Amino acid sequence: MSLARIIWIISLLAAIGLSFADMEMAGMILAILGLASGFFVDHEHRAGLIIAAVFLAMVGGAAAWNAIPGLGPVITDIMGSYSSVLSAAALMAILRTTVERLLLNKGTEG
Repeated sequence: MSLARIIWIISLLAAIGLSFADMEMAGMILAILGLASGFFVDHEHRAGLIIAAVFLAMVGGAAAWNAIPGLGPVITDIMGSYSSVLSAAALMAILRTTVERLLLNKGTEG
């Protein structure tokens, strides 16, 4: 199992676990794990990650989940936490793409 896969698994488990915890540092932990996860995203998967992050940020914490009896608030909390991870990962993917294009001269010319 690759290091990238291990970090993504840890990030997902942390998003699930920290959605039940009332910690001051939960957001920071999720952001750091998201940045680490985003560092390992391949160039061809970065656009998909960014789209998933935007979509989950828009609907992840939506009140529609709350309509599900019993599980709704739990799903809302988990999706909100995972949205934080994906948002940080997308930020890292954007930063890596920028660095590769500007400083390392990789990517399209023009």
